[in-house]
Amino acid sequence: MIVKIAHIVLLASVKYIVTLPYAMMIGMEYKYAILAVLAGGIGGFLFFFYLSKGVIFEIKCIWPRLCKAIPSGFKNRFNSLFRKKKKNSKVKRIFSKRSRRIVHFKQSYGLWGIIIATPVLLTIPLGAFLASKYYSHQKHIVLYMILSIMGWAGVLSGLVHLFPNIFL
Repeated sequence: MIVKIAHIVLLASVKYIVTLPYAMMIGMEYKYAILAVLAGGIGGFLFFFYLSKGVIFEIKCIWPRLCKAIPSGFKNRFNSLFRKKKKNSKVKRIFSKRSRRIVHFKQSYGLWGIIIATPVLLTIPLGAFLASKYYSHQKHIVLYMILSIMGWAGVLSGLVHLFPNIFL
Protein backbone atom coordinates (compact mmCIF):
# COMPACT_ATOMS: atom_id res chain seq x y z
CA MET A 1 0.00 0.00 0.00
CA ILE A 2 2.85 2.41 0.78
CA VAL A 3 4.39 1.76 -2.61
CA LYS A 4 1.07 2.57 -4.32
CA ILE A 5 0.73 5.80 -2.37
CA ALA A 6 4.31 6.85 -3.17
CA HIS A 7 3.71 6.00 -6.82
CA ILE A 8 0.55 8.14 -6.92
CA VAL A 9 2.26 11.04 -5.13
CA LEU A 10 5.14 11.04 -7.63
CA LEU A 11 2.80 10.76 -10.60
CA ALA A 12 0.59 13.58 -9.30
CA SER A 13 3.61 15.84 -8.89
CA VAL A 14 4.26 15.61 -12.61
CA LYS A 15 1.01 14.93 -14.49
CA TYR A 16 -1.95 15.75 -12.32
CA ILE A 17 -5.01 15.14 -14.49
CA VAL A 18 -4.49 11.40 -15.02
CA THR A 19 -3.51 10.52 -11.47
CA LEU A 20 -6.87 10.18 -9.68
CA PRO A 21 -8.44 7.96 -12.36
CA TYR A 22 -5.23 5.91 -12.44
CA ALA A 23 -5.28 5.53 -8.66
CA MET A 24 -8.85 4.27 -8.82
CA MET A 25 -7.96 1.85 -11.61
CA ILE A 26 -5.13 0.26 -9.65
CA GLY A 27 -7.46 -0.34 -6.71
CA MET A 28 -6.60 2.32 -4.15
CA GLU A 29 -9.20 3.33 -1.63
CA TYR A 30 -10.82 6.65 -2.48
CA LYS A 31 -9.71 8.59 0.61
CA TYR A 32 -6.08 7.52 0.22
CA ALA A 33 -6.17 8.28 -3.49
CA ILE A 34 -7.47 11.82 -2.93
CA LEU A 35 -4.90 12.53 -0.21
CA ALA A 36 -2.06 11.14 -2.32
CA VAL A 37 -3.14 13.14 -5.37
CA LEU A 38 -3.42 16.37 -3.36
CA ALA A 39 -0.10 15.80 -1.60
CA GLY A 40 1.62 15.04 -4.89
CA GLY A 41 0.12 17.98 -6.76
CA ILE A 42 0.77 20.55 -4.07
CA GLY A 43 4.17 19.15 -3.14
CA GLY A 44 5.20 18.92 -6.78
CA PHE A 45 4.15 22.48 -7.46
CA LEU A 46 6.03 23.83 -4.44
CA PHE A 47 9.13 21.80 -5.32
CA PHE A 48 9.22 22.88 -8.97
CA PHE A 49 8.22 26.49 -8.22
CA TYR A 50 11.06 27.10 -5.79
CA LEU A 51 13.51 24.99 -7.80
CA SER A 52 12.81 27.01 -10.93
CA LYS A 53 13.13 30.25 -8.96
CA GLY A 54 16.63 29.20 -7.93
CA VAL A 55 17.56 28.02 -11.41
CA ILE A 56 16.35 31.26 -13.01
CA PHE A 57 18.32 33.30 -10.46
CA GLU A 58 21.48 31.27 -11.03
CA ILE A 59 21.18 31.56 -14.81
CA LYS A 60 20.84 35.34 -14.51
CA CYS A 61 23.99 35.44 -12.39
CA ILE A 62 26.09 32.97 -14.40
CA TRP A 63 25.10 33.96 -17.95
CA PRO A 64 27.22 37.16 -18.21
CA ARG A 65 30.30 35.33 -16.88
CA LEU A 66 29.69 32.44 -19.23
CA CYS A 67 29.44 34.78 -22.21
CA LYS A 68 32.75 36.39 -21.25
CA ALA A 69 34.43 32.99 -20.91
CA ILE A 70 33.53 31.84 -24.44
CA PRO A 71 36.36 32.60 -26.88
CA SER A 72 35.57 35.25 -29.49
CA GLY A 73 36.28 32.85 -32.37
CA PHE A 74 33.40 30.62 -31.27
CA LYS A 75 31.12 33.62 -30.82
CA ASN A 76 31.90 34.93 -34.31
CA ARG A 77 31.39 31.51 -35.90
CA PHE A 78 28.08 31.05 -34.06
CA ASN A 79 26.86 34.53 -34.96
CA SER A 80 27.81 34.11 -38.62
CA LEU A 81 25.68 30.95 -38.82
CA PHE A 82 22.56 32.60 -37.46
CA ARG A 83 22.99 36.20 -38.57
CA LYS A 84 20.52 37.38 -41.14
CA LYS A 85 21.85 39.59 -43.86
CA LYS A 86 20.27 43.00 -43.71
CA LYS A 87 19.43 44.64 -47.01
CA ASN A 88 18.23 47.84 -45.43
CA SER A 89 19.13 49.39 -42.13
CA LYS A 90 15.48 49.37 -41.13
CA VAL A 91 14.22 45.90 -40.38
CA LYS A 92 10.48 45.46 -40.59
CA ARG A 93 9.06 42.98 -38.12
CA ILE A 94 6.83 40.31 -39.53
CA PHE A 95 4.29 38.74 -37.20
CA SER A 96 3.10 35.24 -37.95
CA LYS A 97 -0.22 33.77 -36.91
CA ARG A 98 1.54 31.78 -34.20
CA SER A 99 3.25 34.79 -32.64
CA ARG A 100 -0.01 36.73 -32.71
CA ARG A 101 -1.80 33.86 -30.92
CA ILE A 102 0.90 33.69 -28.27
CA VAL A 103 0.68 37.43 -27.62
CA HIS A 104 -3.12 37.26 -27.57
CA PHE A 105 -3.12 34.37 -25.08
CA LYS A 106 -0.59 36.07 -22.82
CA GLN A 107 -2.52 39.36 -22.85
CA SER A 108 -5.96 37.76 -22.53
CA TYR A 109 -5.39 35.06 -19.95
CA GLY A 110 -1.99 35.67 -18.38
CA LEU A 111 -1.70 34.66 -14.74
CA TRP A 112 -5.17 33.18 -14.45
CA GLY A 113 -4.71 31.14 -17.59
CA ILE A 114 -1.59 29.55 -16.11
CA ILE A 115 -3.28 28.97 -12.77
CA ILE A 116 -6.34 27.29 -14.25
CA ALA A 117 -4.58 25.36 -17.03
CA THR A 118 -1.64 24.01 -15.05
CA PRO A 119 -3.24 20.98 -13.40
CA VAL A 120 -5.28 20.03 -16.47
CA LEU A 121 -3.62 21.09 -19.72
CA LEU A 122 -0.07 21.87 -18.70
CA THR A 123 2.07 19.74 -16.46
CA ILE A 124 2.78 20.76 -12.87
CA PRO A 125 6.51 21.41 -13.57
CA LEU A 126 5.77 23.55 -16.64
CA GLY A 127 3.09 25.56 -14.85
CA ALA A 128 5.38 26.07 -11.86
CA PHE A 129 8.19 27.24 -14.13
CA LEU A 130 5.94 29.69 -16.00
CA ALA A 131 4.49 31.03 -12.75
CA SER A 132 7.97 31.43 -11.31
CA LYS A 133 9.40 33.03 -14.43
CA TYR A 134 6.66 35.53 -15.22
CA TYR A 135 4.56 35.99 -12.08
CA SER A 136 6.80 35.34 -9.05
CA HIS A 137 6.39 39.00 -8.05
CA GLN A 138 2.65 38.42 -7.50
CA LYS A 139 1.85 38.27 -3.83
CA HIS A 140 -0.44 35.22 -3.69
CA ILE A 141 0.66 33.13 -6.67
CA VAL A 142 1.45 30.06 -4.55
CA LEU A 143 -1.90 30.25 -2.76
CA TYR A 144 -3.80 30.63 -6.04
CA MET A 145 -2.04 27.65 -7.56
CA ILE A 146 -2.69 25.48 -4.50
CA LEU A 147 -6.37 26.46 -4.64
CA SER A 148 -6.43 25.58 -8.33
CA ILE A 149 -4.92 22.16 -7.62
CA MET A 150 -7.48 21.55 -4.87
CA GLY A 151 -10.32 22.73 -7.11
CA TRP A 152 -9.32 20.41 -9.91
CA ALA A 153 -9.11 17.58 -7.38
CA GLY A 154 -12.75 18.32 -6.55
CA VAL A 155 -13.73 18.30 -10.21
CA LEU A 156 -11.89 15.03 -10.84
CA SER A 157 -13.43 13.55 -7.71
CA GLY A 158 -16.88 14.48 -8.96
CA LEU A 159 -16.15 12.85 -12.32
CA VAL A 160 -15.01 9.67 -10.58
CA HIS A 161 -18.24 9.62 -8.56
CA LEU A 162 -20.44 10.38 -11.59
CA PHE A 163 -18.83 7.72 -13.78
CA PRO A 164 -17.63 4.97 -11.42
CA ASN A 165 -17.82 2.21 -14.03
CA ILE A 166 -15.17 3.86 -16.17
CA PHE A 167 -12.56 4.13 -13.42
CA LEU A 168 -13.15 0.97 -11.38
